[in-house]
Parts: sequence; C-alpha cells; structure tokens
Amino acid sequence: MSGTPPVIPTALQQYNSYVVDPTWQTKFSIIWASVVGGAVLVSLPHFARAVRSRRAFTGLFGVWEDFNAQGHYDAIKDGVPHEKPVARGGRRIASALRTVGSVFLWSLPGLELCLGQILLIAAYLAIVLVCIIKDAPLMSNPNRAGFIALAQLPVVFLFATKNSVLSLLLGPGHGYEKLNYIHRWSGRAMFICGLVHGALWIRNHLEYDLAILGPQKETSGVAAFALLCVIVISSLKPVRKWFWQFFFVVHVLSFVAFFVTICYHTIYASPWIFPPLALYALDVLMRMFRYRIKDATLNAVDKQMTIIRVNDCDGGWTAGQHVRLRVFFSGRVFESHPLTILNAPSSTSCLSSPGGILLGARVRGDWSRALNTYATAESERTTPCCDDDGQTPLPAGAQVQVMLDGPYGGCAVDLGRHESVLLVAGGSGATFTLGLLDDIVGRCVRLGRRGGERTRRIEFAWCVRSFGSIEWFAPMLMEIATATARSATLDLHISIFVTCLCNPEAVPPIPNSEVTVRRPDVALLLNSLVSPGHEAADVEASSGVVKSSADVQTAAAGSELEDEKSEVTWVGTGGGVGVCASGPETLTREAHNAVARLGLVRGVELGGVALHTELFSL
Repeated sequence: MSGTPPVIPTALQQYNSYVVDPTWQTKFSIIWASVVGGAVLVSLPHFARAVRSRRAFTGLFGVWEDFNAQGHYDAIKDGVPHEKPVARGGRRIASALRTVGSVFLWSLPGLELCLGQILLIAAYLAIVLVCIIKDAPLMSNPNRAGFIALAQLPVVFLFATKNSVLSLLLGPGHGYEKLNYIHRWSGRAMFICGLVHGALWIRNHLEYDLAILGPQKETSGVAAFALLCVIVISSLKPVRKWFWQFFFVVHVLSFVAFFVTICYHTIYASPWIFPPLALYALDVLMRMFRYRIKDATLNAVDKQMTIIRVNDCDGGWTAGQHVRLRVFFSGRVFESHPLTILNAPSSTSCLSSPGGILLGARVRGDWSRALNTYATAESERTTPCCDDDGQTPLPAGAQVQVMLDGPYGGCAVDLGRHESVLLVAGGSGATFTLGLLDDIVGRCVRLGRRGGERTRRIEFAWCVRSFGSIEWFAPMLMEIATATARSATLDLHISIFVTCLCNPEAVPPIPNSEVTVRRPDVALLLNSLVSPGHEAADVEASSGVVKSSADVQTAAAGSELEDEKSEVTWVGTGGGVGVCASGPETLTREAHNAVARLGLVRGVELGGVALHTELFSL
C-alpha cells in the first residue's frame, strides 16, 4: 500500500499530558516574568534617582569602618542652602500618577495587605487557576495541576531570599520584607495545585482499585505532598509568631527533603529545581559578603529596652535599614534577630556620639528578655568609665561581641524630595522613624542641603504606653531637636502620645515637643501638617481633644531658640508630602487609609503624597 497514513481526528486523540502540560508551564512562566519585568520598568525612575543619590547600592557588601576618617564632616552652622531647582513639569506628572495610585493604598483590618497587593495576589491566583483548568481533563488526568505546582518553585524562591536581584532592581525600600507576601501566597497556591493533583490521582486509584502506596511514583508523590503540608502548616502565623526557631528549622529541612522526593516522583521536576537552587546560592553568597563580627556595648535603659551600640561601623547602610543581629552571650550564639538601625551614618548623623550603629531591642520574647537581664547584671558589676578628658563619666555597659548580617530593607521614600514630612511610630517602631529623622535633619542642617533637599517641616509623632518609655530614645530626640532649633530653614515638631496615665514626672525636656495623653490619629496629624497656617493644636482643639499641658509636664527646653524662628509658611505649596509609619498593623493600616484619602482629594495640589510603612509582624 502507498500514500499518507491516516490522521486521527483531534477530537478522538488521547490527551498526552507530558506533551501539552509543559507548554502551560512555559505560558505561566512567561506571564509572571512579564509582570515582574513590567514592575522593574516602572521602578526605573526610582532606581535611577537612588543611583544618583548613592542610595541604590549602599549596604550591598555590608557595613564598613572608615579607617581614614574621610567620611566625617563638620557641622554647618550657617550658610546658603544648596537647593536644586525643582522640575515643575516632572513633579506635576509624578503627582498625578501618585494621585491615581492612591486608591490602591486602601487597607482592610486583619489582612495586612493594601488594595493593590490584594489585586496582585488575586490576579496571580486567577492565572494559576486558568493554567490548571484550561483544556485539561483533570478528572481523568490531573497532571496539569502538578506541572503548574512545579512551575511556581522559581516564584516561591525569588520572593523569599533576602539578597534578591529583584529587590536591587526595584530600588531602595523594596527588600525581601516587602516582597515576602508574594512568597507566602505563591507557596499556598503551589500547595493547592499539589492538593488538586494528589487528591484526584488518589481518587482515580481508588476507583480502579490500584495501590496508592508501594510503587515508587505513588509513594514518592505522597511523601512530597506530605512535606508540602508540613511546610504550609508550620508557616501559619501563630507558629511563626510563637515558635519562630522551630518554624525556621522545619521550613528549611522540609524544602530540602521536598526537592529530593519530588525528583524521585517525576523526571520533569529537575528543570524547575535548578532556578531555586541558584537563587538560594546567590543569597548565601551575598550573605557571606555582609557578615561582620564587631565589639558592642549593651545598655539596659529600663526593664523593657536595651540599647546596643556596635562599634567601628561608619557607613554601609542608609536610614531605615535593619540588620540581623547575633549576640554572643549566655550560650545564645545560634539566635539571630532583626533590629532596625536607630541612627544615620556618621557622615550625616546629628548625634554627637562616636561612629557606630545604634540598635534598640525591646523586651518581647525570651531572647530580648535574657539580653536585657544580662545587660543589667553586667552593668551593675562594671565601674563607669570616663571620656577622653577624664571628666564626664560614661554609662557603664556590658561588653560583648556581635555578628551582623545586613543591612537589609530601607525606606522607599526619599524624604529630601518632599517639602513636608510626617513620621509616625508606635512603641519600638520609633527605631525606624528615628533613624529617618536623624538622616533628614543631618542632610538639611548639618550638610547644608548639599543633595538639594527640599524638606521644610517635619512632624515626628510617637505613641507609647507609659511616660517612662519616652526615656528609651529621649537623649537622641533631644540632640536632633536642638540641632534643628538652630536652623532657620527647617521646622521640627515632636508629638508624643501616651496611652497610659502613669508617672507624668518622667517626661524629659525635649525641645519643641509636647506630650498628649491619648492615642494618635494619623489622619488628623496629616491634615494638620498640610493645612497652611494651621498648627496641630488648632486642629485638635476643633476636634474636641484636650491637650495635656494642664495635666502633664510638657517639655519646653529650647523654646527660646524656637521663638527666634520665623513663622513657617512652606507647607502646602506643591512641594510634596512624605509619610512614613512604623509599628503595629492598626497604625500602618491607618496610615495607608489616611494617605489614600488625602492623595485622592489633594494629591495634585500638594505635589503628591508618598507613603512607606514598616509593619511589625512575622
């Protein structure tokens, strides 16, 4: 016989998942990679500005010590500010874009996600769902779900590693802690795909009376899914919050075991294993460049706060970044914890203390409690020393060695580009905003606005539970406020809100500050900041809020310096507003909604409202 062989009609062809399903893996990868590429393109202006201001690559290779003292500058007391001209056209475009984007900042209680993040996660889950069910006979052949589960491994690891190329390309303020929510949700989507794949295959085996355990493919598949269950269950928030060390160890060991079992389960897994391994290897390599072992001093301010000064650190970080700290004390050498850097680098900082990194560890768990107890006990056995003049006694502290891993994270908002700045913090969240305050005041006052900083007014709001907690950072606030009081071009106002009426005599004399016995209202603070000619007191009075001046000792030292300043009239002239909030979820959510509301109503008029939040959550 001769001629062409007969062709089976498409409708009668048997579905070959090993040919069709890998193409859907490729389609899924193209879609998410295109979205990531689009995000990088949108972030290019932010990245370019960070490169020009030398913020983009700061901390890439860890903190460093200035052996030649070339990074230190003398304070500039007087002189003409070095301000760059404002590109009005570009600012109007940026303001319009921020106004449109303000709607995506809305946040709902309990989710820890804003509207933009929710929409992104919903789109991701929708793409996963479409790739699973499109033209796939799942009931008879559920392999498609397994293939899509494997295709998500690069996504899971890309958004999990601390040292990520993506974080670098997106610019400052987009560290792993900001992208980790995608890691969590992509991991959950991967688990759902594995659940669909495994459950339908078990159903088929039961229907046709086939053994589920015994053959290598089925047994390794069940083992791989069981490991996925362990990973997901151990990653739930209560486990992360109360059993962090257990979660971390189980998380790492389970993924290693999962990689082994999934390769035994299917030969199609190996191409999707190598990208995660490469991402993790890059993360480990970059960590090796960032590790530092330094001498440090522990000082227990009270039973709730320990200040850690890491010596011989002059640069290599920017304000708002954090490090993972490992303190060698009492056999706890295997525990590392993230702590935000309190101060700006010595070349910028307004603080008179010598170069170094300041960290604040609030007593929240067994490690921080043991650290505070150790610092208190060692300080009692240590004789206070004196400074170089042999006169002023320096506070005694516990001398220890520490290991630094970092810095990581940072602030996405360059406060120097905004005319008005609002810094809001709750409790130990002030470690983030205090570092930003030290940096922007140093750039405007000490360095004479060499980088073209346009900041004119700063509102620093801090909410604490008791008056005694103000002492945690009172010395640093005093120094920064005193430095600002000598400037005629910068106005700083400090508002401290106390939620518990106890020991009002503990209020320290911080210049240009006031203490109020109530919880702060972020929307009220923001509206008073951007309302020309209106101070916070006027807004609070119109809201029926009783000021604490009659009940609480209000700090007034340095008021003579403030009286000499001319009246501030810079607010609301189109120079932009920068808002940074740090603390619990209720505070950051309130900041999101306040900025979203203000941006939609007056965003273009104000020159744009930028927001960065740091959520204290695991």
